[in-house]
Amino acid sequence: MRLDGKIGLVTGAASGMGRAGALLFAREGAAVGVVDRDAQGVARVVDEIRAAGGRAQGIVVDLRSDEGAREAVGATVAAFGGLDFAWNHLGHPGPARVEGLARDDFDLAVDLNLRSIITTTEMAIPAMRARGGGALLFTGSTASLVGSPYSPVYSAMKHAVVGFMKALALRLAPENIRANAVCPGPIETPMLPVFGNRPDQPGRGEDMSEAKLAERKKVVPLLRFGQPEEVAAAALFLLSKESSFITGVALPVDGGITAK
Repeated sequence: MRLDGKIGLVTGAASGMGRAGALLFAREGAAVGVVDRDAQGVARVVDEIRAAGGRAQGIVVDLRSDEGAREAVGATVAAFGGLDFAWNHLGHPGPARVEGLARDDFDLAVDLNLRSIITTTEMAIPAMRARGGGALLFTGSTASLVGSPYSPVYSAMKHAVVGFMKALALRLAPENIRANAVCPGPIETPMLPVFGNRPDQPGRGEDMSEAKLAERKKVVPLLRFGQPEEVAAAALFLLSKESSFITGVALPVDGGITAK
């Protein structure tokens, strides 16, 4: 198994890509801290992992607070005795507008897309040092690599995530702690219908119609949306020994969008 004996955590793990990652990592031998504020979703994922013979600890916290981010790491270490990897997956689509931007919307985007990952990482680094190294993984986006007309604020936050990751990769390399990012394109998760609807909308917007979703699919060179499991597979690679000489990489999982 590719993560046999490893201990890790996944934030935003109650659904979508985070859930797929937690399930996959457990199948590959890891003990997983399943972190989310959705208590019912966390319980379902933990039950799935344990029913399959894996090890998991549910950690219900609000990562908008520094205390919640610290607890995510502390509870994982307390449950399993250490930390070898962390996937900072939590994210938020953010406001669409720049003009007339509501400060509450902006603050939420900063808290969920950037502040939470910095605070979680702050706690994760010493725990990984104690194990002689580790792997940090972040969820960027195609909007980390190219501009997004649908949400400039989201694009700014996700560019910051990749910049943070690259700086950490250089800073922590001498301590055998790697840092990488996965950058998904449109993936079939609950976020997909409410992200990237219209550039002029003040907030997340209404759900996209089937027709709009079909049009959006046409911009993907592979002519389909991705699946959460495909992002989880890329995350597994970046956390496993197979990528032991890879650090500072932002890997697109986007069906070819950023190849244009």
